[in-house]
Amino acid sequence: MAFSPEPAFAHGQAQRTGVLFCNLGTPDAPTTAAVRRYLAEFLQDRRVVEIPRAVWLPILYGVILPFRSAKSAAKYASIWTKDGSPLKLWTEKQAKLLQGWLGEHGHGVTVRYAMRYGSPSIASQLDALKADGATRILVLSAYPQYSGATTASVIDAVNAWTSRTRHLPELRFVNRYHDDRGYLKALAGRIQRYWAEHGKPDHFLMSFHGVPQRTLQLGDPYHCECHKTGRLLAGWLSLQPEQYTVSFQSRFGKARWLEPYTEPTLKALARKGVKRVDVACPGFTSDCLETLEEIAQEGRDAFLVSGGKAFHYIPCLNDDPGWINALGTIAAAHLGGWPTQQAPDPGALAASRAAALAMGATQ
Repeated sequence: MAFSPEPAFAHGQAQRTGVLFCNLGTPDAPTTAAVRRYLAEFLQDRRVVEIPRAVWLPILYGVILPFRSAKSAAKYASIWTKDGSPLKLWTEKQAKLLQGWLGEHGHGVTVRYAMRYGSPSIASQLDALKADGATRILVLSAYPQYSGATTASVIDAVNAWTSRTRHLPELRFVNRYHDDRGYLKALAGRIQRYWAEHGKPDHFLMSFHGVPQRTLQLGDPYHCECHKTGRLLAGWLSLQPEQYTVSFQSRFGKARWLEPYTEPTLKALARKGVKRVDVACPGFTSDCLETLEEIAQEGRDAFLVSGGKAFHYIPCLNDDPGWINALGTIAAAHLGGWPTQQAPDPGALAASRAAALAMGATQ
């Protein structure tokens, strides 16, 4: 195997630390061609689809991509902004705000963001961090709950990069923070502020992304961590068990996935006489297709058509100050023991804050 050259390396170079903030990914544009490229990369990941390649690839290329790409592109178009993909915009802004928070708390680190699928890729951003002089890198996922299909897939991508890199940095990974106090406090604060302005619902639904039921039986902790987040968040919100439901969305294919499914749950609540339902998606830290289209549009329609009277979607954490504080605290805890106390560049910190604020003004 040929290993990558080290053009930026110099013997005796200063030890520096980087943080790579990783999210799932998004197409480059809401077009059929761009969505097809994105889905092809996403659905070929063995962590995402655990079906033998000889069976799966003919289905993927012969059925799913030809027929699903255009349909998915139309959904992306319905939530696309003039500045691009909401997921990418929020993830980029979170990375900038995280760098600012860490700098203000004495950590002279470089923060970059990457997408597991699409751009900027994990490999390209690890290369960029090395070019920045990073000799230690913390990989921080945007996924609060651990799953083999998400968190482990990020680690796979990092490992693929290490397998062809000559001079490796020290690496650490944040695998989960589903029960982190700061994360839960930020979620609760977001929801409580919404309710202070709009009133409380008859029922509160917490919708998490679904995975096949088989993964739970094989030992994936995702189902348990989603329910723990739900229980703890309900406690922060002083909700009784009958006042909330945890459900799972985005079912794909005919196999059984984690239940209850979100859309049938919304329909059932409406048919039971629930007049107003509020939905939040605690497993998503940035608004994206799954929240803005699947929940705020399709979920709303399902509830109202079934007899519900009012549907409220509560936005994700996005650039919420409490969330940035929680994210920074999580990162700082995992940086422990690494010498990150280099004096930060005041100009760089100011530029990072200004860029994040400017992005916020456009969203």
